[in-house]
Amino acid sequence: MSFEAVVCKVDDLEDGQMKSVEVEGVNVLLVKENGSFHAIGSKCSHYGAPLANGSFCNGRVRCPWHGACFNVKTGDIEDFPGLDSLPVFEVIIKDGHVTIKGDKQALEKAKRIRTMVSADRCVKDTVLIIGGGPAAMICAETLRQECYKGKIIVATKEKNLPYDRPKLSKALNVSLEQIILREQKFCDEHEIEFKFEHEAEKVDVKKKKVTFKRGKCLSYDRLVLATGTVPRVLATVKGVNLENVVTLRTLDDAHLIAKQSEGKDVVILGASFIGIEVAAALVDKAKSVSLADSGETPFQRSLGKEVGNSVRKLLDEKGVKFHFQTTASEFIGSNGKLKEIVLTNGTRLPADLCVMGLGVVPATGFLKGSGIDITDRGFVIVNKKMQTNKPDVYAVGDLTEFPLFLVNNESVNIQHWQMAHQQGRIAGLNIAGKPTEIHSVPFFWSVVCGKSIRYAGYGSGYDDAVIKGSLEELKFVAYYTKGEHVVAVATLNSDPVAAQAADYFLSGRKLTKEEIKKDPLAWTAKVSTSTHL
Repeated sequence: MSFEAVVCKVDDLEDGQMKSVEVEGVNVLLVKENGSFHAIGSKCSHYGAPLANGSFCNGRVRCPWHGACFNVKTGDIEDFPGLDSLPVFEVIIKDGHVTIKGDKQALEKAKRIRTMVSADRCVKDTVLIIGGGPAAMICAETLRQECYKGKIIVATKEKNLPYDRPKLSKALNVSLEQIILREQKFCDEHEIEFKFEHEAEKVDVKKKKVTFKRGKCLSYDRLVLATGTVPRVLATVKGVNLENVVTLRTLDDAHLIAKQSEGKDVVILGASFIGIEVAAALVDKAKSVSLADSGETPFQRSLGKEVGNSVRKLLDEKGVKFHFQTTASEFIGSNGKLKEIVLTNGTRLPADLCVMGLGVVPATGFLKGSGIDITDRGFVIVNKKMQTNKPDVYAVGDLTEFPLFLVNNESVNIQHWQMAHQQGRIAGLNIAGKPTEIHSVPFFWSVVCGKSIRYAGYGSGYDDAVIKGSLEELKFVAYYTKGEHVVAVATLNSDPVAAQAADYFLSGRKLTKEEIKKDPLAWTAKVSTSTHL
């Protein structure tokens, strides 16, 4: 069935303006650009954020929550997170009124899966993707969307299909059904073959073969490395192998932490995103939560002391006990189970469970001897097309160092959920014969006690943080500067400023410290008129 509805007058919207209009009891996003109107689904396909509250720039609307971008002409998702695109509706202009016309079923679904081709048995070509995260899933889907008809195999050491991993530290008891990215039925329909519990052991680029533990071997025509990272552990600290000294990476890890923390003494090592989010998730459930970190505040390296202290205050009020400028020197147990942790400053903490949130290292050990270029830290070096130095070998996600346009194409490592998606898409496009270079602004978020921090840009090496708003009231915009220029923006309770910042940076415009000190939000008025420089 179809629908047709008059939603407003032509003059009701100015160029660059978005408006949510109701059609058949469902909201549709109406956008006016250069005198033309476009209508697409009104909610982000990731978590359902209202896109009318987001940012509009250069033909794309950006989600205010997590930065996903949608083309207003096609509804296609062009930056991430999320997998699905949005429905698009016909717009008719008649007698000074705007009418939206379309399919009722599309209106009600709110999401749209892009058309994909099926495999052709006559095409003797195989893309082998090693790894089971979002970069792998997006790469596989992009290949099918771009008419690749060869065989797609995703070999992963995981036992489940890719799922929404950032949820784990925020909702430890979440079920697989709640966070899975795609069902098995979807993969079967689009002939994306998963091989679970396949941990890569060796890559032979000359023979185009990958050997897995237990002796299994797979051949490829094109190879995509997407193994991500693994948690860093205090391997040399006495007692680290005691029961209940754990890390958080998988769904099983999350469920173990949730179960073992109930009514118990919990110690968390590390005050970055994993550690802080786990502390927030457990503080109402555990007997006690203590957090130790070698720095001086939470999020010190990424968000700075001022923002970090505001987060600390929030968790202090909830009952989390902080121990800064120290870490574990010994894990003490009884009958093989953790009972106490001794910190380097001499403090002794009762501990039934310890969660190590100490960062990660790239899962690239299996590439030793392959000839694939890696950095001293173990990250795979790629170009803007996600290509390694070896023909037909690509790498995507957290394990890469790639040229970032924001820093004059300096090679950087970015471990964001959003960037992993985008890199998977870029690799898929290039393998499918559509040369595309990555051009994306890093965007991430964190949730602490129901408060969402959003971040856009690349702030590594920033030398100053200019805070506008109130840290005490947890409503602010933090501008991270390097010299006279803003390089990143973090916000809390200030949507859609982070999304607008991402669009501003993407356009190539420069924002100066002098501008934000004079008027911290004047630049946002320029976003919808920005064009790529």
